[in-house]
Amino acid sequence: MDLTGEIREKLEVLTPTRLEIQDDSALHAGHKGNTGGGHFKLHIVSSQFCGKSQIIRHRLIYQALAGMIPHQIHALSIQAVATDEL
Repeated sequence: MDLTGEIREKLEVLTPTRLEIQDDSALHAGHKGNTGGGHFKLHIVSSQFCGKSQIIRHRLIYQALAGMIPHQIHALSIQAVATDEL
């Protein structure tokens, strides 16, 4: 399984109704401080975000991806949306 697939699998714990993962790693190849992890943009919609602040939403995502940061994922841009915000 590729890295994007592994991220997708780990985020299933949040039962997303929409999940888009964009791998931007090639745009950052060789940049200072990157020890080999990928750069990703994440757009996720989940009912588990309802009533939660952006900080809590990000924490839930980072918990789901525990163990992948910073070695497999070097940078992660997150757009986390609750289903009741659509």
